[in-house]
Amino acid sequence: MAGAQYERGRGPAAGEQLQQQHVSCQVFPERVAQGNSQQGFFSSFFTSNQKCQLRLLKTLETNPYVKLLLDAMKHSGCAVNKDRHFSCEDCNGNVSGGFDASTSQIVLCQNNIHNQAHMNRVVTHELIHAFDHCRAHVDWFTNIRHLACSEVRAANLSGDCSLVNEIFRLHFGLKQHHQTCVRDRATLSILAVRNISKEVAKKAVDEVFESCFNDHEPFGRIPHNKTYARYAHRDFQNRDRYYSNI
Repeated sequence: MAGAQYERGRGPAAGEQLQQQHVSCQVFPERVAQGNSQQGFFSSFFTSNQKCQLRLLKTLETNPYVKLLLDAMKHSGCAVNKDRHFSCEDCNGNVSGGFDASTSQIVLCQNNIHNQAHMNRVVTHELIHAFDHCRAHVDWFTNIRHLACSEVRAANLSGDCSLVNEIFRLHFGLKQHHQTCVRDRATLSILAVRNISKEVAKKAVDEVFESCFNDHEPFGRIPHNKTYARYAHRDFQNRDRYYSNI
């Protein structure tokens, strides 16, 4: 999920603060009016915050999707720092995470991420938004087509529509099922951050689907599982070495 707008620690004037909160209610309601998300050592010990931090660390160090995206971000001039660019927070509703474009920060909903596999998918999904934010001039807040494109790419490339995940959702056996899943997941993600009708969200997805579904950067292919992601990472590293030697 992308398109959050939230300012932390800047001390805006009262009118500006109210305006920011109003916008946040529309695009990232689960992060409104939260103060500093950092917790002290004793308060976080054996809590959801510590579990979130440990799962995040494992994801960053071992997940092939994430390792490729981190390399691609660095190659594009947007190196990712764990402490600066990730925040484990409690969120309202069933949201698992989001990309806060105003601070270039990924929010991980520690109260809604309950296992390592879920953490892997959420971090991958949000890093794809971060990669899009790095490489393109994405207008997250006023251009619904930009948001739809990034949501299509995130659903397509994060593994969220893998056969295993779809079987767990009891969704399988349909023709062109992967494409159908990507459309549905992208639409749901838009609805989670925009106060619009389902019809408007679906129309935005349909308008950008062909070009954005076929944009596989930085993977170069649709990584249907971790094996595909490892091959994609190897190919990216080889491509990077090739261009650095030209």
